This record gives sequence, structure tokens and C-alpha cells, in this order.
Amino acid sequence: MVWRALLTPRTGQHKKPEFPKLTPGQVALTWIGHASFLVQFSDLNVLIDPNFANWLFLLKRIKRSGLKITHLPPIDLVLLTHAHFDHFHKPTLRRLPHPKIGVMPWGVGDLARDLGFERIIELEWWESFTHKDWKVTFTPSKHWGARVLRDHHRGYGGFVLEHQGRRIYHSGDSAYFEGFKEIGKRYSPEIALLPIGTYNPESFRKVHMGPDEAVKVFKDLRARWLVPMHYGSFRLSFEELDEPPRWLRAVVRQEGLGHHLRILEEGIPAVF
Repeated sequence: MVWRALLTPRTGQHKKPEFPKLTPGQVALTWIGHASFLVQFSDLNVLIDPNFANWLFLLKRIKRSGLKITHLPPIDLVLLTHAHFDHFHKPTLRRLPHPKIGVMPWGVGDLARDLGFERIIELEWWESFTHKDWKVTFTPSKHWGARVLRDHHRGYGGFVLEHQGRRIYHSGDSAYFEGFKEIGKRYSPEIALLPIGTYNPESFRKVHMGPDEAVKVFKDLRARWLVPMHYGSFRLSFEELDEPPRWLRAVVRQEGLGHHLRILEEGIPAVF
């Protein structure tokens, strides 16, 4: 995978986004690439798993991030789903514009102490943190949390973000498991940000999911919109980079769910 990535030309262009002026109740999502999103409300800017790196050690980024870190607005809240290097990228976090609050799994806070956060919150599964009029809940997943070989105490999961009557779910990395039904029962998120890459070979499905399972998760969650992620930026497995969205479109057509799918272009805000 590393050698194939090194030989693959990097594609994509940074775009200076035109962030929309939002009214209360509107939400804008900007896919940065991989599992990274900027979520904007009229009075709140949230980053999820931000990663603007062109390299992760020897692993080359195949498609540039959709925008530059200097394009970001001031960040109120950063949600970090787990400590893996492609989701918890310290150089990116250090450069964020004045991040106020970082919310992350249990056992991860020590990694964030020198990264500029005003406040660090660790959560267990199903625990919530409320500040002003927004709320975030940490949800289970089927993955693992160790950043290196000996730190298996670190947690992992996803987040449900609630604000201004909207409810957005980011699963983090996960294989399919029955816990998605419980998340759907408790929260029924309106927008589901779900991974669709890193499924080949089949053994990778023990901790990741493909497009077929992402659609199953979407139905378990009882969500309205499926927004795919975790594909196209880094070569982490052996499927072709353009295969996950093609397969996803085929599955949603077969299931009659095409009107629920929103495939975002990196760096272009979409209002929901």
C-alpha cells in the first residue's frame, strides 16, 4: 500500500470555501477529506477528526484536503473519535485557529494537553457533555483505540452532536455491529457521516466497513441523510480509490435510497 501510494500522483485542489450565512436551524457541512469535517451552525463551528496532512509518516496523501487550514473560521469545538494518527493528527491540531473545547474518548486527553485547547473533555460510551445550548454524546463503535502498541487503554467511538434542533452523527472508524441499532433507537440522527472505505481484504471488515454495510448502518440509525467519508484521501487498503463511492451509489439505487445520499465534494460547503 505504501509503495502504491508513493507511485500515485497526488490529485485535488485546495479551495477557499465560501461559507454560507446560516440562519438558526440550518447546518452546513464541509468535507475536508478522509474523516474530517467542518460542521457549522449560525453560532457554532465544529471540527471532527481534522487532518490536513500530506503525509502520515511514509503514507502519502493521494488527494489534497479540500481546503487549507488557514481557510478555517475560529473553532469552538473539536471532536476526536479516537487516537489513530489519521484521525488524531497532532500537527493539524496544533495549528487550529484558537480551538476552545476538545472532546475525545476516555484515555486520550493526555495526548491533547499541549495542543492549544482551552478545555479538554474525556467521555465514556453514552456519556454526554453539554455547553451553552449544544450537546455532544459519545457512542460505541467496533474498532480499537491504541495509538501505538502498548496503549490499549485509549477509547474509541463516534459522536452525536445536537444543536438548534439538529442532530448529526459521526461514527468514527467502525465495523458493522448491532450497536448501531441502539444508537438509532436512542437518537435517530438526521445526518449520518459514515465510512465506506478500507474494506479490502475481507479481514479489514473486522474493524472497518464497506459501502454495503454503511447502507445497513444508515437504516439502523433511522437517519435521513447518508454522507459518506473515509475514502479517497489515503490508500489504507487494497480497493481502488474510486470504488467505494461507485459501489455505494449502486447499493443505494438497489435499496431505493438514492434520494437520501449526499456525496460531498471536498472543500465545498453543503447546507442541510
